[in-house]
Amino acid sequence: MPKSMTGYGRASKSFDTYEITVEVRSVNHRFFEFSTRISRQYSFLEDKLKSLFASKINRGKVETYVSINRINGSDCVVEVNAELANNYVSALRNANEQLGLKDDLTLSQLFRMSDVFTVSKSEIDEDELWSLVSETANEALDSFIAMRTAEGERLKDDILSKLDFIEDTVTQIETRSPDVTKEYRTKLYTRLCDILGDKNIDESRILTEAAIFADKTAVDEETVRLRSHIAQYRELLQLNEPIGKKLDFLVQEMNREVNTTGSKCSDLTITRMVVDLKSTIEKIREQIQNIE
Repeated sequence: MPKSMTGYGRASKSFDTYEITVEVRSVNHRFFEFSTRISRQYSFLEDKLKSLFASKINRGKVETYVSINRINGSDCVVEVNAELANNYVSALRNANEQLGLKDDLTLSQLFRMSDVFTVSKSEIDEDELWSLVSETANEALDSFIAMRTAEGERLKDDILSKLDFIEDTVTQIETRSPDVTKEYRTKLYTRLCDILGDKNIDESRILTEAAIFADKTAVDEETVRLRSHIAQYRELLQLNEPIGKKLDFLVQEMNREVNTTGSKCSDLTITRMVVDLKSTIEKIREQIQNIE
């Protein structure tokens, strides 16, 4: 089943120490291109995220946004500088003895002293954090791929309907083509009659001219190849793998056969059919630019 290259997915999860949100979106691109927005302190996750996304996405310009928030200050470590606190106590008690002041020193007063408490960021456990981020990213990817698949199914149905139209039109061209030769033969005979009047007309010469015309305007080979390309298109649309590049090649081949058909036929009816075919093939070409 084909997948669209455009899509969006989002997941947000809360863990014991982190709240994590991952958003992913993509647009058309010839190859896989990945970029992410994430806080610098978590930049070690970028390569891991790229590998994860590349394992599930083959084509498209993919942009991700990752938000990581610590819960309730869990990223902070508070430490007591016991040696400094002890020095403060000794100094205050010496002052008390020298000045004869009342000793009303309390713990809460002590810890108002500068630098007794130190607050620092705790070390990040990279493996643990990656486990949480990858779990969230996989949920976002599931949502993203589901949207891509649904859009791909709509594209597939639209392309199949256009292939049906092309095939029906090819049948009409195949039906019309022999009539064009017959009409040419009749016109040639009538023209010669007008020119030669009652003189004998060389029937063999008319047959020869008609045969040459039929050979020049025959489109059997082109219509057979067109039918083959249509059959291949339908087969590819059933595959569960990236097919965009193959479809793009085939649509070029289809367009080539239609152009050749148009150049061979001067019949107005077939010319109109060729115009319709080229228009429909161009619509298919535009659609497949969005298929992975």
